[in-house]
Amino acid sequence: MEHANPMSHVDTADMTSDAPRYATAGDYVQLMKPRIMMLVVFTGLAGLVSAVGVTGVSVNPLMAAIATLAIALGSGAAGAINMWYDADIDAIMKRTSTRPIPLGAVPREEAIALGLVMSGVSVLLMWLASNAVAAALLALSIAYYGWFYTMLLKRRTPQNIVIGGAAGAFPPVIGWAVVTGSAPLDAWLLFVIIFFWTPPHFWALSLLAHGEYKKANVPMLPVTHGAKTTRNQILAYSLLLAPLALAPVLTGLGGIIYAAAAAVLGLVFVKLAVDVWRSDAGAVPVQPEGAKAAKRLFAFSILYLFLLFAALILEHGFGAYFAMPGI
Repeated sequence: MEHANPMSHVDTADMTSDAPRYATAGDYVQLMKPRIMMLVVFTGLAGLVSAVGVTGVSVNPLMAAIATLAIALGSGAAGAINMWYDADIDAIMKRTSTRPIPLGAVPREEAIALGLVMSGVSVLLMWLASNAVAAALLALSIAYYGWFYTMLLKRRTPQNIVIGGAAGAFPPVIGWAVVTGSAPLDAWLLFVIIFFWTPPHFWALSLLAHGEYKKANVPMLPVTHGAKTTRNQILAYSLLLAPLALAPVLTGLGGIIYAAAAAVLGLVFVKLAVDVWRSDAGAVPVQPEGAKAAKRLFAFSILYLFLLFAALILEHGFGAYFAMPGI
């Protein structure tokens, strides 16, 4: 004889929603923004390898690996601090509502503790593995993203991405300093490329999520100045980025492979930016063609930066056999 289940009238969805959410290892990894971390580490490695190729200075492989780990930890620390401070707006925006803190998996106090501890460990590791200059630059980059961008800029000005973009531009300079203990012009050229890449990259995403930013009261450019102005700015920065990316060729930092990559990738980037400019991306209600144009630019912008810096690693990783003389 079958017995009635006394819990059969209870909605299982309600039971699930009331169940405690325990943190997993994956939650702590997500707290450190691993996708951003991978790009940060890659550009930092490009700076390190380029410095070896240009200067001929040898680096102990173990020390180089530890320095690269320090860059990764520093990036993760800044990400954790950002998630700690932005937990309130992350909970409002659909795109970020599944992050560990809004889900209740990781308490805010744990996030800031993790961020601060990792900040100290990463800077100390960098100093021990390389030199004080690289450690100071790493500390500056963490403070720039975790404090200056996250706490001072993001909620106050539509230029938050422009000014705050410097935070993500430091890694190749740090990588260069690991090798030489200095930050020469070539290192800052790589900084400038990432700095000018950031606005069109992020504004393409902002056009897609402007409603979310408006709901969270974050003054992103599409919210404060409208979609048309944002599309104009995306095109302007893209037109500046394309020739700036060729500047390393003039100093001899970029060789034949880099020159070809920068030229082709720059043309594609500008073409996609023009497509966004001509579209109605960011329109309300959302128009499919405009959304597709913004998505294409956002996706390609990530590939653009990866391939551009991969070209440097390829050239200098082979001993700069393809290097061109400075002009």
